[in-house]
Amino acid sequence: MSQASKSQSVQAGVLRTLHRIHRQLADLRERRARGPRQIRNADAHVAHQEQILAAVQGEEKAMRVDADKKQLDLKAAEARVVELQRKLNTASSNKEYQTLKEQIAAVEMANSVLADEILEAFERVDAIQPRIAEAADALQKARDKAAKTHTDVEREMPLIEGDITRLEAELKEAEVALPADSKELYDRVVRQRGEDALAAVEGQNCLGCYTSVPLNVCNQIMLGYPVFCKTCGRLLYIPESEDRSGGDSDDDE
Repeated sequence: MSQASKSQSVQAGVLRTLHRIHRQLADLRERRARGPRQIRNADAHVAHQEQILAAVQGEEKAMRVDADKKQLDLKAAEARVVELQRKLNTASSNKEYQTLKEQIAAVEMANSVLADEILEAFERVDAIQPRIAEAADALQKARDKAAKTHTDVEREMPLIEGDITRLEAELKEAEVALPADSKELYDRVVRQRGEDALAAVEGQNCLGCYTSVPLNVCNQIMLGYPVFCKTCGRLLYIPESEDRSGGDSDDDE
């Protein structure tokens, strides 16, 4: 292999390595950021289910209070009937007697309506029980899922942090292999685009924006020159499958 071919191969290999590391780091950093989001979402879902259960339980409580109040009203009305009947027994005139009879009939009619309302109120209390059970079940499932999310994230975070530390060290080591002129350009585009700073050229197409790369530009990349995509601004490199510089025989030396 000629010295020029070796240089081209090194340049392409370094850029491929750098791109791989940047993508892996981006994925790991996203996973690291995703963990707290997953915990917040799980906790928010638990809080939402708690609100739903509390609302349904509040409905049931209001129904029971209403039913209890109606029962007290019915007892008071029944006591009123007893009192009117006592007065009826001691009525001093037909007019008073008739008036008391009418009052008793009116109260008993009202009591009949009230008794029906009490029955309906307790039927509503019974009818809401499945909703309470459903809400309680949904809350328990949300709590179980949140607990699992907390456990999973807390277990994965140290592993992710370890991988990030390892890859950041690999990245620094790989960057040392870049030629000085390429390193300055590389640093600039990484500052601007982060992990999206590089792209492979395959079949004369930039795989970052899928636009065509002219043949003469591809030749410059093959020769090891730092070249940027004119459309998306990524630093371009030849993927290993199309890197022919590594295929030369040793007779070229």
